[in-house]
Amino acid sequence: MAGERGVAAEECVGQVVLPGDVLHLPTHPDEDGERLRLGARPAPPTRLLCGPGLRRCDAGLLVTKCGLLRHRQAGGGAYWVDSQQKRYVPIKGDHAIGIVTAKAGDVFKLDVGGSEQASLSYLAFEGATKRNRPNVQVGDLIYGQFVVANKDMEPEMVCIDSSGRSSGMGIIGQDGFLFKVSLGLIRKLLAPKSEIIQELSQLYPFEMVLGMNGRIWVKARTVQQTLIIVNILEASEYMTAEQRKHALAKLSGN
Repeated sequence: MAGERGVAAEECVGQVVLPGDVLHLPTHPDEDGERLRLGARPAPPTRLLCGPGLRRCDAGLLVTKCGLLRHRQAGGGAYWVDSQQKRYVPIKGDHAIGIVTAKAGDVFKLDVGGSEQASLSYLAFEGATKRNRPNVQVGDLIYGQFVVANKDMEPEMVCIDSSGRSSGMGIIGQDGFLFKVSLGLIRKLLAPKSEIIQELSQLYPFEMVLGMNGRIWVKARTVQQTLIIVNILEASEYMTAEQRKHALAKLSGN
């Protein structure tokens, strides 16, 4: 879409962008000049976030992935590319579900669905010390956050926040069902007030962990209820809202 000279990012929101396209960020010189003339104090600068599928360059933003350009106004604004890719690329700050594949000294190796495994220190758990080590075994599911994720270094995960608290991260229970969906569906489920999650919560009580790497862990009261929720989540990507409501109403007996 964008030529060699590039186009304004605002004009491409909701449209398909291709790798190599250059998007110019919006500037507001007229508003800045108006503030100076009126003697008003300038507003504090806000940081524009560059999300997946985009990379900063001298001209603005360089598209690195094919998909739909999205924009969010809140929090200073953010641009990202919404695509249906299957392979996950770790991003710093993302919460993901990993599978412990090996123990290498004081470090656990996790399969996170990327091109290489992530590392997790035994000290990256709440309350962990040299004497009080977490009981992590090969095959366990770990829900954590990436603190290191770039093309030149091995991904690194932790199960604590900046305050040293677990904040819901750590070892996931042995029961339940783990399955994989597209990254686009994960973003829909993680959206505030997701309709799919709200509709499912009215069907059965269940626990669910969502990873940005396309993995979902679900546990309901019975195995049958768990499998029903799994099937609905897997099919929701290809169902319209009306079809999904009809299926949920049929299951609930309404």
